[in-house]
Amino acid sequence: MLTPAWIDDGSEIPDPFGRGQQAVEWLRKLKHPKNPAPGHPFEMGPWQERIFRKIYGPRYTEDVFDDGIRVARAGSRIVRRVVLVLPRGNRKTSLAAAINMLHIRGPEREPGNLVISAATSHEQAVELFEETALIIDCDKRMRNIRIRRGNNFGITFERDGCRYKPVASDGKTQHGKTPKVIIADELHAWEGKAGREQWNALTSALVKVPETLLVIATTSGRGQDNLAWEEVQRAIKIQKGEIVDPSVLPVVFMAEKDDDWQDERLWRAVNPGMQYGYPDLGSYRVEAQKAVDSPSERHKFLQYNLNVWQDRSTSPFVEMSVWDEGARPIPADMEGAPCWIGVDMSTSNDLTAVVACIPHGDDFVLLPFFFCPEADIAKKSKEDGVDYPAWAQKGFITATPGDTIDYTAVIACITALCDRFDVQEINFDPALAGPVMQPLTDEGLPTAKLGQNWQIQTPALRDLERIILNRNVVHAGHPVLRWNFANVAVHHWGNANRAFRKDKSTGRIDGAVATWMAVSRAAAPQRESVYDREDFVERFAGV
Repeated sequence: MLTPAWIDDGSEIPDPFGRGQQAVEWLRKLKHPKNPAPGHPFEMGPWQERIFRKIYGPRYTEDVFDDGIRVARAGSRIVRRVVLVLPRGNRKTSLAAAINMLHIRGPEREPGNLVISAATSHEQAVELFEETALIIDCDKRMRNIRIRRGNNFGITFERDGCRYKPVASDGKTQHGKTPKVIIADELHAWEGKAGREQWNALTSALVKVPETLLVIATTSGRGQDNLAWEEVQRAIKIQKGEIVDPSVLPVVFMAEKDDDWQDERLWRAVNPGMQYGYPDLGSYRVEAQKAVDSPSERHKFLQYNLNVWQDRSTSPFVEMSVWDEGARPIPADMEGAPCWIGVDMSTSNDLTAVVACIPHGDDFVLLPFFFCPEADIAKKSKEDGVDYPAWAQKGFITATPGDTIDYTAVIACITALCDRFDVQEINFDPALAGPVMQPLTDEGLPTAKLGQNWQIQTPALRDLERIILNRNVVHAGHPVLRWNFANVAVHHWGNANRAFRKDKSTGRIDGAVATWMAVSRAAAPQRESVYDREDFVERFAGV
């Protein structure tokens, strides 16, 4: 399991100027109407107190210069970024609201402070706003703070001009702002191009003024193709000591894949508020019992209650941690080797996949190629929640000119593979195969259609699964292919019959489909080729 070692070890937290103590004492004087205790004091557990001390206590004790440029003043806060990863129910929103209050009205305020919180949607953004407003509304001492609702949500301490504004990650991009504090709420849900543009606009503005603070407050998400995965993975490395960066404070509470998810000691460890009554232990027991017999409930329990990062599909073909073991370098000595190719064509404005499979000793090496219309890349990014432009820039996707796929680029890719390797078969999903398959057939290349029904897929997927589980697949960690496999949902037809179903999956699986076609044929070259059968068309060409 992952927990910050300092959270409960009693170790001293540096506080040379007393700013951590000052923050804690000020927060203790706040009120919160949801606390039934006399006087409704703001509730702050010891673990939360240590987080505040860790953020606001450590300071530079003298000016810091780099090549003659002052990069920090004496008294400046060392922590500039907080990555707070907590399971649901640990009052993450209250903690974020307390940070808001410290910079709007508390000892961390400076004249003109702008605090921005951003969440995945307007409704989500309003939750933190209302939590902050609740603290203000129930305290007569806060009457000099103006709260605005309606179309122009915001909170202003007018005397010093300190402002707080909630925004949505998919709303109007916040260019031109100069925030002192940014709170990114549930970053794992910031999807597509809009989410990345908002993130870039907000975080790039933090360089405008000194001593800014970015707080990422999130639960675990799904998939590795999102902003939160990148940020959380770096935070984990810092928490483990693999990266040294004093400006980042990782506060990651997370069960790991080998932990016993039914162990109540684990629940308490990764839910620091549980010993104080939140989240509720009895409710956890009920949810865990449901998770025993239901895979979907188990995925939900692991993600939201134990903070285990999940793959996109809730019914994966293989565990993605096993798939990731194939991220080994592509061998250099494969030229001229036998090769099998799978092709999953798309509509003219969608994603097309070509996957070559080359047996290499005991391994099966995959060379994936993806194609998407250049004019559609931004739209596809928003629809699919992945960064197509970045993948295209790095060469993982070929962006063909125009608003439809240039089939000549796909044909050229396959022809180049035929020049490079001894291609035995080029297998096409029968749907939409014509524009690429026919020109290759006319050139005398070994093309054929391979049906997608469960009768064909069941033995093919058995071969592919065996190769992956035996750690005999090599794919160099290609991110688009990984995303496709993480999206796969397997549909079952009794008696162990199964197939990949696009309509049941959580996203695009074109590369996974092309892979099973290529690998299954490469894995069984000793068998009679389906293309040599007299009844091939009748038996195998249908969907």
